[in-house]
Amino acid sequence: MKEFIQTIKNIWSLKELREKILFTLGIILVYRFASYISLPAINMAEVGNLLEIYQNQGGSKQGAGLLGLLSSFTGGAFSRASIMALGIMPYISASIIVQLMGMAIPYLQKLQKDGESGRNTLNQITRWLTIAVCLVQAPSYLTSITQMFLPYGQFQSAYYVEPGSIMFWLPSIVILVAGSVFAMWLGEKITDKGIGNGISILIMVGILADLPTAFVHEVTTQTGKGGAGTIMVLVEVLFWMLVVLLGILLSVAVRKIPIQYVSRAQARGGVNRNLMQGARQWIPLKVNAAGVMPIIFAQALMFVPGLLTKVDESNTFLAGFKNVFSWQYNVLFAILIIVFTFFYTAITIPVNQMADDLKRNGGLIPKVRPGKETADYLDNILSKITLPGSIFLAIFAVLPALVYGTLVQTDRFALFFGGTSLLIMVGVILDTVQQINTYLLNHHYDGLMQSKLSRTSNF
Repeated sequence: MKEFIQTIKNIWSLKELREKILFTLGIILVYRFASYISLPAINMAEVGNLLEIYQNQGGSKQGAGLLGLLSSFTGGAFSRASIMALGIMPYISASIIVQLMGMAIPYLQKLQKDGESGRNTLNQITRWLTIAVCLVQAPSYLTSITQMFLPYGQFQSAYYVEPGSIMFWLPSIVILVAGSVFAMWLGEKITDKGIGNGISILIMVGILADLPTAFVHEVTTQTGKGGAGTIMVLVEVLFWMLVVLLGILLSVAVRKIPIQYVSRAQARGGVNRNLMQGARQWIPLKVNAAGVMPIIFAQALMFVPGLLTKVDESNTFLAGFKNVFSWQYNVLFAILIIVFTFFYTAITIPVNQMADDLKRNGGLIPKVRPGKETADYLDNILSKITLPGSIFLAIFAVLPALVYGTLVQTDRFALFFGGTSLLIMVGVILDTVQQINTYLLNHHYDGLMQSKLSRTSNF
């Protein structure tokens, strides 16, 4: 404990690091304050919580759970009809699109190799594409409010302006787009002048914002009439801490591939000889190289099966795809995650380029010939570690459905037992700690994390 307190003092003693942390906290406060500003056409006093209203008016828990999943990424702004309802997710969608298009469009491939100037151009393309995504998502969001959650015929008092008029649609769309662009700008400011990873930090803050409310609701349910009591709350907390630990292990676990570099050195006596330098290095292949992207891709596609219920609303099997806690939804969800893990790993880990770079720099893997054999060897190792990694990621993603109704009684708190939310929180916190550690080590201070988890774990 004394070492931790000393580390905090070291952080505060560094003027540059202190200013970056304070700047980041200030931006986060602005972002959270903006998420409570409602659209001017909607009477927030009447809206309350859109998810609860939807459920009270005949909407099912299935829909509420699905919408709660979406709302969690914006810190509740989605369910509050806020000007920040779209949050930072349009920027994430645009980034994914640009990354995928980079595999097929030569111009984008060239920009990816042009260094700083190329990255600046790609960032500008991503910004414009973010606006395009917002122009699609904003009308969809407003349609979902006016037709599904707050129908004007039943909730007239919730609107200052009639939803069918241009005075409702045009200002609301412009404000939603501006709110998302503002969130993008705040994230970039954290990256430039704060502690880095601005976009990821805003997503994490949005997720964490709902955690206290969800936990209090769970405690109230467990300690109330018909609940299991305080002991069960303690069990839930201990199990949640175990899940967080597993999430950390999944994020940092790697398989180290040893490499040896060959260099020509001048031997004693004036004779040139090829000498194998003794320093050995490693290629760290992550067990979960795809991160949370497979879950994001799978979630995007899981809205499609839910639309099939409109074909036959009496079909109970199809109706299960609208419930994020049903076995139909989670079996298909897990299969998609495994498939997308292999797909995303294949397109983001260029084993052929890694083999060429090794050969060009005089590096080799012991007992493996340079060139194609090295690429095949890396691809084989990557496939072997990706399979258990993808299965573990799928289990991690469906864990909220496994604990809901058995260990956890409320759906909002169950969503924190795995899935995208927990992986994002773990990943962003680890990256932030590494950033702070870098500043401390550069000033000859010990880092925040001295345990093995601060380094890369072996698989």
